[in-house]
Amino acid sequence: EEQLVESGGGLVQPGGSLRLSCEASGFTISDYEMIWVRQAPGKGLERVARIGYRGVIREYVDPVKGRFFISRDDAKNMVYLQMNSLKPEDTAMYYCTTGSLRGQGTQVTVSS
Repeated sequence: EEQLVESGGGLVQPGGSLRLSCEASGFTISDYEMIWVRQAPGKGLERVARIGYRGVIREYVDPVKGRFFISRDDAKNMVYLQMNSLKPEDTAMYYCTTGSLRGQGTQVTVSS
């Protein structure tokens, strides 16, 4: 069964950091570009970051540029999202996705 499982979310104060992880099973992520998306309460899905094959290309949505960093470890079948200088507006459920397959998400809450 193909599956993505996110972890690493939690409650953090503004200015803090979190590192999200996404573990793939049942398929090899090296065959895919990998994407992190998020959904804030009452809002639609927003693409946060994308990493191309072998990490050659990385793209970020403007609000997170310079604060978030996406990476991948194809040998471990893992994708990561390092989030620094977190803001309350980053509060959302975060998902990793291949575009067609998505995990169950991990909640990130930024609040003092």
